[in-house]
Amino acid sequence: MAEESVNNIVVIGGGFAGLWSAIGAVRKLDELGIGPDRVKVILINRDAWHGIRVRYYESDLSQMRVPLASVLEPTGIRQIEGDVIGIDPTARQVAIQTADGQRAVTYDRLILAAGSRVYLPDIPGLAAHGFNIDTYDEAARLDRQLRALSARAPAEGRDTVLVIGAGLTGIEVACEMPARLKDAGIGAGRVILADRLPHIGSDMGESARPVIDQALDGLGIETRTAIDVATIDESGVTLKDGERISAFTLVWCAGMVASPLAACLPGTRDRWGRLPVDEFMKVKGLDDVYAAGDIAAAMMDDQHTSVMSCQHARPMGRFAGHNAVSDLLGVDQLPLRNDFYSTCLDLGPAGAVQTKGWVRSVFETGEAAKETKQTINCIRIYPPKSGDRTEILEAAAPVIQAPAGRVGKASHA
Repeated sequence: MAEESVNNIVVIGGGFAGLWSAIGAVRKLDELGIGPDRVKVILINRDAWHGIRVRYYESDLSQMRVPLASVLEPTGIRQIEGDVIGIDPTARQVAIQTADGQRAVTYDRLILAAGSRVYLPDIPGLAAHGFNIDTYDEAARLDRQLRALSARAPAEGRDTVLVIGAGLTGIEVACEMPARLKDAGIGAGRVILADRLPHIGSDMGESARPVIDQALDGLGIETRTAIDVATIDESGVTLKDGERISAFTLVWCAGMVASPLAACLPGTRDRWGRLPVDEFMKVKGLDDVYAAGDIAAAMMDDQHTSVMSCQHARPMGRFAGHNAVSDLLGVDQLPLRNDFYSTCLDLGPAGAVQTKGWVRSVFETGEAAKETKQTINCIRIYPPKSGDRTEILEAAAPVIQAPAGRVGKASHA
């Protein structure tokens, strides 16, 4: 078959949605008996890694990256390492900046799974002096900062970590921080968890709030609410009411927004910059573009839109890959529907709290919830490590997996 007759399915992003979009596409092609001589699957990612981003709040980052090649090569997916700098939906082309220069890749179906990034408002000093755990490199930078503190001259705020943003990420960062400071040689470190909202853990709902408060209190973490940051410098922050909080380490965890690549496509976006997709993960208003993960807004059931989490990104990716192939080859697509929702929040040495349902009713706490969290974080969200093609493709089946832990058993009893 001539090269020009080969169709390309291009996936942008190698995270939870992108990786499973690409593998899901190959799985469907295998099912239809279609080889790379007819349809190629190409994954574009900024680096060579599948990052386990939801674990970047932990101190040991050694297991937080999986080489993409270990999963892509057995499945025959072509990998391009570079930054996507533009998408032309009219020409069906993706522009990429690689180490060798700029290039363009043409697609017949595109799956945009470029994810999200931490929201960094235009606060003076934030970019220069703030830390975050948005990427592996940023998490490693924070770790270097913590480990270098004890070598600096004693000063007010040297041993203080201020975490701004008391949502799920901020709570997990804060709960790990006392032990991290101790490991870094700061014996009497101070951790402050602050938010502009009137409550800590507002995203977790009223049911979980007492559990979170008890964990923070037990770990000696101070909390501040209803704050408004005016400026940030290398030794702390100044609030808009004039109050000064001294802290050599400020970790910014105040929200996420979709990748700016969403703006390359026409149409509307929600307040987080996400693209609306239909039940098949196709971007509304575009015939040949799908989106999955944090960059997409999909209805999970009749009332609730997907949230920026691996819980939704992974199935969105599997269905997007399956459906992009189905659409290209003219076979029936599968709608994604997920009627179950659960959240498991790590509370460090205090255990964890697991909720179920969109109202986030507490289901399990302490060590039992921690065991579920470890199962999710350390096993469930990783791609198969065997390198076995059959096992990898089977993990990309377009189905909704049963939830982890006892909440899963209770939900499927």
